[in-house]
Amino acid sequence: MAPPILKLDDIFLSFGGAPLLAGAGLQIEPGDKICLVGRNGSGKSTLLKIAAGLVEAQSGEVFRHPSSTVRYLEQAPDFAGFKTVQAYAEAGLGPGDDPYRVTYLLSHLGLTGDEDPKMLSGGESRRAALARVMAPEPDILLLDEPTNHLDLPTIEWLEGELQKTRSALVLISHDRRFLEKVSTATVWLDRGTSRRLDRGFAHFEAWRDQVLEAEELEQHKLGKSIEREEHWLRYGVTARRKRNMRRLGELQTMRSNYRGHKGPQGTVQATVSDAQESGRLVIEADKITKSFGERAIVTPFSIRVHRGDCIGLVGPNGAGKTTLLKMLTGQLSPDSGIVKLGTNLEIATLDQKREDLDPEDTLANYLTDGRGENLLVNGEQRHVTGYMKEFLFQPEQARTPIRNLSGGERARLMLARILSRPTNLLILDEPTNDLDIETLDLLQEVVAGFPGTVILVSHDRDFLDRTVTSTIAPAVPDAPDGRWIEYAGGYSDMLVQRKGALEERKKAEKAAEKPKTQQATASGSTKVKLSFKQKFALENLPKEMAKAEAEIAKREQVMADPNLFTRDPAAFNRLAGEMEKLRASLTDMEEEWLELEMLREELEG
Repeated sequence: MAPPILKLDDIFLSFGGAPLLAGAGLQIEPGDKICLVGRNGSGKSTLLKIAAGLVEAQSGEVFRHPSSTVRYLEQAPDFAGFKTVQAYAEAGLGPGDDPYRVTYLLSHLGLTGDEDPKMLSGGESRRAALARVMAPEPDILLLDEPTNHLDLPTIEWLEGELQKTRSALVLISHDRRFLEKVSTATVWLDRGTSRRLDRGFAHFEAWRDQVLEAEELEQHKLGKSIEREEHWLRYGVTARRKRNMRRLGELQTMRSNYRGHKGPQGTVQATVSDAQESGRLVIEADKITKSFGERAIVTPFSIRVHRGDCIGLVGPNGAGKTTLLKMLTGQLSPDSGIVKLGTNLEIATLDQKREDLDPEDTLANYLTDGRGENLLVNGEQRHVTGYMKEFLFQPEQARTPIRNLSGGERARLMLARILSRPTNLLILDEPTNDLDIETLDLLQEVVAGFPGTVILVSHDRDFLDRTVTSTIAPAVPDAPDGRWIEYAGGYSDMLVQRKGALEERKKAEKAAEKPKTQQATASGSTKVKLSFKQKFALENLPKEMAKAEAEIAKREQVMADPNLFTRDPAAFNRLAGEMEKLRASLTDMEEEWLELEMLREELEG
């Protein structure tokens, strides 16, 4: 095993109250791809800043290899002194780094490099910062929420870049699918301490539940031990005084440990307030269009949304998702076409920009609309502090100004307000931004079990797959031209249907372009043979397929060892990656051979 290039050990940090970090650690070795997970407020970003040298721990050991380079993705990049984005990104390069990397990264992140940093949006600032930290290909890359403000095509491109990078990675993200695809190890930050699992995020939640169950069992055993010791002290046979004093000391220690045990933070508990049932037809759009200048955002589009539907809107930034959403909900009139809204609609909206929040307002005042200490939830009067606790806010936060909340806490607060209001049509624009995984689970359950109708815009593929009944996406994903298509099912279902439609279109194009000589052959009038290249492929592909199958079998035999992962996780992960590539290559060869064989049979009559 290679020595660590960065190691944090027994890190302690407190900001006056309970310690934020109390014995936390992080070890990074060359090639690591670690996801750092934990609840909002658990100290993930702080630990990452300590690793980057931006925050100093109050105690603990920090080791960085003297020759290693570290880059940290800033949440709020400082563009002072830079006239263009290109200049800002190139300033992160070292003496021997390739400047072309900056141009390549900016291009794939949707920037030209000529932009004035003062004019960038929040999302564009994040993209520029990503280009700056990734361009030098450092030894260690520390990324805090790298997918925030990125659209799906860019997120998928970023996954590919991070999968093949030589840099060791530590990632913080709320995007499950992103973490599953990129990470090979998981560090869980919980109650100030850290635990490591040498497997990717896909295995984290099952492992976390096992750890918590074991912890609960240990607490139960400790409680029983305390009961036995107390019984012995009261009723046991009198022994030597020294022995009694020793057991009394042990009992006091057990009591202290039992009382001092801090269990895991609770989960958000909430249900949507019931509203009057809407009409069966919620929205009907007939051939609606929208253009801005000469650019078409929506070309004739029709849809019928029924009660109980959950519709997902996906597409690259700038494709027009929010515009289409506003037209469907009556907030924006179409240039042509008609939108009809159903009867008895009670609409609640969660906006991605959190524009509904006044930073000077307090949590209690925001939740009650300034109507005292109580609010009405499902027809029942609830005290605001009790309702806040269901969303993991402490009673003392009731008078806290909203400006003091983190991004995740603000999202949770807006969710608490929305769920307290009677609603039968939920409009969610990027609802997963800044939410931790546990709160995402709650939101997923709320949306999936909502008796009314939901329309949501999201870049979170896992969330879409778990919730929506149909997905609206641009007809041309890479270059949206205003045409939108509704697909049945979630994001993954949409990809499968889109791929099938693309393959059908390619077959039709091939048939249309088929040489007249081949068409004549089909009618028996002219004889045409396979080309030399096609004949060569037809003869050699079976050999190549056999080789690939043999290589796969070899790796399967090695991976059948149940102790391989524990003994050598790096070898296990390497073999798994090789297997995936070999299987993909085998599938491609099989499809090519089948097409050629069908063509041969057709030509030979």
